[in-house]
Amino acid sequence: MNEDLFTPFTTPTVLGLPAAILVILFPPLLVPTSKHFINNRLITTQQWLIRLTLKQMMITHNTKGRTWSLMLTSLIIFIASTNLLGLFPYSFTPTTQLSMNLAMAIPLWASTVAMGLRFKAKISLAHLLPQGTPTPLIPMLIIIETISLFIQPLALAVRLTANITAGHLLMHLIGSATLTMLTINLPLTLITLTILTLLTILEIAVALIQAYVFTLLVSLYLHDNS
Repeated sequence: MNEDLFTPFTTPTVLGLPAAILVILFPPLLVPTSKHFINNRLITTQQWLIRLTLKQMMITHNTKGRTWSLMLTSLIIFIASTNLLGLFPYSFTPTTQLSMNLAMAIPLWASTVAMGLRFKAKISLAHLLPQGTPTPLIPMLIIIETISLFIQPLALAVRLTANITAGHLLMHLIGSATLTMLTINLPLTLITLTILTLLTILEIAVALIQAYVFTLLVSLYLHDNS
């Protein structure tokens, strides 16, 4: 059965009903937990990675910013597990949907902006006008900085969507080319298979890096407003 190039990005359905919510809720179930007094190696490694990542993001935050630790930890685990799950065959990657990424980016961005306006309104509004700006340019710069502020959540969502979608499309194209050349040219097939294997390894790294970048940018927005 030949699939369309964009079939992997189509929202899955079960009995004609959208199954996107079930797919979104599934990745957190893959995160291992332990109820034992002494953790095994997998749990220990997972906790060490979480502490290391959280330390890198929270090192510059004050007390108000560090209250977001649980939120940022949950966010990076969810995005990373969702991205990795989408690399399996016959799977669906929710982070390839711009609507879902916007649903994550806009509330988080709006929360950081609201926090800044509540606790440090003067400093937050001062960011709209760089110091030493000539008087004739003040209205134009305020408009430009305001637009750039409102573009931040869109940039967050588009960056994640574009990187994950591009990698999946490239893997789909190279995989299709490998299957096509399997009966035509075996040496060339081995070359494309090697490229596909290396690309898969790269996509695993991209899935983790994009989760970290998304969470780190949210952390930076929080730092500027807390």
